Amino acid sequence: MASSMAIPMATEGNLSRYLQEIRKFPMLSPEEELALARRWKEEGDERAAHKLVTSHLRLVAKIAMGYRGYGLPVGELISEGNVGMMQAVKRFDPERGFRLATYAMWWIRAAIQEYILHSWSLVKMGTTAAQKKLFFNLRRLKAQMSALEDGDLKDEQVAKIAHRLQVPEQDVINMNRRLASPDHSLNAPVRADSEGEWQDWLVDDGENQEDELAERQDMSNRRDLLAGALKTLNERERHILIERRLKEEPTTLEELSQQYGISRERVRQIEVRAFEKLQKSMKQQVAERRLTVG
Repeated sequence: MASSMAIPMATEGNLSRYLQEIRKFPMLSPEEELALARRWKEEGDERAAHKLVTSHLRLVAKIAMGYRGYGLPVGELISEGNVGMMQAVKRFDPERGFRLATYAMWWIRAAIQEYILHSWSLVKMGTTAAQKKLFFNLRRLKAQMSALEDGDLKDEQVAKIAHRLQVPEQDVINMNRRLASPDHSLNAPVRADSEGEWQDWLVDDGENQEDELAERQDMSNRRDLLAGALKTLNERERHILIERRLKEEPTTLEELSQQYGISRERVRQIEVRAFEKLQKSMKQQVAERRLTVG
């Protein structure tokens, strides 16, 4: 479906024109949306799917705009959100009784956040679930405190954010400084009238290259193990596990039970089973690698 749809492309150069263009696509009434969704689900009508996607492009743009503070091109955020929108249409069940927009918001946000996480360096991003949660919520909480444009946070602000997100105060301080510091070229001059570059002033007091390389390799191995283990799950298990265990703001059991038309207890059981299968697969992969090396 996704490959055959002619969806307008959003780039930085034509962003204003893109936003004007997507306003031309009409919003759908509940009755129109239901009829189109049924045509797509029951008959595979790609024109119906295309109308469902294009009628929600404004929603994608609105959500993407909320992630502008991460220093990535808005056009790329919108494009990734559009991919999430297509995935939502592909999986949407019109008989569940809720609107497509309600369901699609999860897919749009997930696609955009996944893109952001992959685009930021590990040094900036952090890797644990708590750090990812902090990464995506720090700007919002600072805005609520009217501290979005401030540099270092006040002690009471740090304490409040740490308590809200259940993370150490030092993590809040570190993440705030990372988000506030844009990347600069080390070859940039220290002053406009100087020949010296920033790299001339750097002192390497960190780990040596061997240790750093080993740490990166270890992180890469863990990611490979997780990716391989996720493939052993079926689509529902994988989706529920990601929503419940791998997102910075876990989806509630109630929300997932509504999406799948099952009880909250059944969602919990699937989550636990999927996690156990994930652990088993990762352990098996580690054992197989050791045998190969041996």
